[in-house]
Amino acid sequence: MKRGWLPCLLLLLLLVLAGCAGSGENDAAADLGYTRIGAQQAKEIMDQAPDAVVLDVREAEEYASGHIPGAVLLPVGTISEETAAQAIPTRDATVLVYCRSGNRSQTASAALAQLGYTQVYEFGGIQDWPYEVEQGAPY
Repeated sequence: MKRGWLPCLLLLLLLVLAGCAGSGENDAAADLGYTRIGAQQAKEIMDQAPDAVVLDVREAEEYASGHIPGAVLLPVGTISEETAAQAIPTRDATVLVYCRSGNRSQTASAALAQLGYTQVYEFGGIQDWPYEVEQGAPY
């Protein structure tokens, strides 16, 4: 009877630690000034806020091979104050950023936040996008 509380305490500790383990990625994103969301949340925002800017930060060839309808192409390596201003109407616009797998979109999101964009949402890569995709060149 004396040892009955020890397994419960260990289980509780494991549950607490497991619950905290997944928040590191979101904490890192918040520290860099943007919010990490999933594809479903991104789709909901697109459906509810048609003025949201969907930003594809891959290269033109990748964009042409398949992109989210309405997405604006701004390759991560070209992001500057000028190019961002051309693609995004205001610094408080809702911006949804994606790439192929999620690496470049994180870099781009941090760069946009550093430039002063306040509503940046990074949702990973198109390879995990379960919704409609269209093909065609950006211009």
